[in-house]
Amino acid sequence: MVPEALEALARSEVVMGYTLYMELIKDLLEGKEVHSSGMRKEVDRCRDAIDHASRGRRVALVSSGDAGIYAMAGLVLDLCREREFTVARQDTGPLSSGVDFCLEVIPGVAAFNAAASILGAPLMHDFAAVSLSDHLTPWALIEKRLEAAALADFVLAVYNPRSKARPHLLNEARSILLRHKSPQTPVGIVRKAMRDGQFHCLTTLEEIPMEEVDMQSVLLVGNSRTYVWNGWMVTPRGYLDKYDPDGARKSPEKE
Repeated sequence: MVPEALEALARSEVVMGYTLYMELIKDLLEGKEVHSSGMRKEVDRCRDAIDHASRGRRVALVSSGDAGIYAMAGLVLDLCREREFTVARQDTGPLSSGVDFCLEVIPGVAAFNAAASILGAPLMHDFAAVSLSDHLTPWALIEKRLEAAALADFVLAVYNPRSKARPHLLNEARSILLRHKSPQTPVGIVRKAMRDGQFHCLTTLEEIPMEEVDMQSVLLVGNSRTYVWNGWMVTPRGYLDKYDPDGARKSPEKE
């Protein structure tokens, strides 16, 4: 957890979040008013956090990874807009007239960042992130995004890859990617990145071990230049194509 997040928790009176995430930080919650709730309670959780904040209380709303990536920051702002609240940034100083409360979105380490650090350097060039959850996004739209990312040769971070309710969607996603990517494209699987029980493996697009993938996993699918070396997954940025071993820029003839 980044220092700013620790400071925000220390300052807070009320801490709210998904039950699993609250369990992970229970040692930091002593003396706090704690509200935890399960999956599919995100809207209620954010509304409650806003209600507490609008009454002048200091609230910490906990998300995993980064609050602004597939997490709660966007929903909080959606709800504030819907309720016509005026929300200032935390760094603007004391509340001015007409401002309901201040909000600070604290950056964290996103799942694809954590997974990439475990695997090596798979995100060194352009990449895209796609969630396979069709709870909020129609599968037809997810298919289009997968197709476009594969066609453009992006490295791809795949979130929410395989749940008990929809175990087939990862296989469908792989079929889409295989239309434009080699079956031997390197794929890294990381589960519970940077947490107890962490697991990772390197495989290929053709041979993804479906049984090792769950909702706490993220997949990093390489592009056409991604390679595996000594157990590391690497997507070259292109420096060695432009520079000689001594650091000098290659001449046009060499290019």
